[in-house]
Amino acid sequence: MNLKRTALVAALGALVAGASLGAASAQPFAPAHPRQAQVLDRAAHQRAVIRHEERTGRISPMKAHRLLIANKRLAMKEHRMARRNGGYITERQQHRLDKQETHIARRARS
Repeated sequence: MNLKRTALVAALGALVAGASLGAASAQPFAPAHPRQAQVLDRAAHQRAVIRHEERTGRISPMKAHRLLIANKRLAMKEHRMARRNGGYITERQQHRLDKQETHIARRARS
């Protein structure tokens, strides 16, 4: 009987935790915020550069694929950061994302 009660309490706890996480992630996303717009515009430009480098034969299709995946992960990371902050990213987060984007850009040129 005690085992059933423990399992029920654990299941209810997991349900409540899941519901609260769902509510927290439902915060609005504001891509029009200047910091977010800069990061997202830069990511879009970098995708275009990677595709151009691949078309011209400067980088292999596999390297282009890896760089595009890295770029997508960076955009997803930016979205997660914005969700956690109520719809925008901080200056420090923007700086960190810019450094990571610069790293991806350097990998595309080498």
